[in-house]
Amino acid sequence: MTKRFIITGGPGSGKSTLLAYLAAQGIQTSIEAGRAIIQMQERIGGSALPWRSPEKFAEQMLTWEVYSYELAKDDICLYDRGVPDILGYLNLSQLPIPEYLKKAAELYPYQPQVLIAPPWFEIYCQDEQRKQDYPLAVKTYQAMCDIYTELGYQLYELPKASVEERADFVHKVISLQVEN
Repeated sequence: MTKRFIITGGPGSGKSTLLAYLAAQGIQTSIEAGRAIIQMQERIGGSALPWRSPEKFAEQMLTWEVYSYELAKDDICLYDRGVPDILGYLNLSQLPIPEYLKKAAELYPYQPQVLIAPPWFEIYCQDEQRKQDYPLAVKTYQAMCDIYTELGYQLYELPKASVEERADFVHKVISLQVEN
């Protein structure tokens, strides 16, 4: 049975860099839904973009996250966000959370230990897909803390350290769970 671990947090906090490093070590990882959906929607001229239609964007993220969940085949898989992030995103956007999204969060559980990347001003940058400013990145981090705590997950804050040190921290959290 696959043990599914989420790495979440606000944008620009080093999650994707960390996951790429861990993938290079041979750990199965997922691709972040948000950035991939934005790139695809921009390429096709779609409207499921967070600044055009947050609800459509959330729908696309749900499809992506469930598909990523189903694809896991290794003993351990690390996710660049997960289904609960969508609920956090809707809360942050002050939009209602549909019942089917709440059900999805129940039907697709992850390990109770969630790794969360804190806001990190020194590495934060905006780009074509990351249009949020740093204060919004901080609010996103808080929204993720709130939703994961509300759903009963235990948060482990990643250190603001080198990717190697962060990877060591991830390995320690995973090994604690794998041993149990």
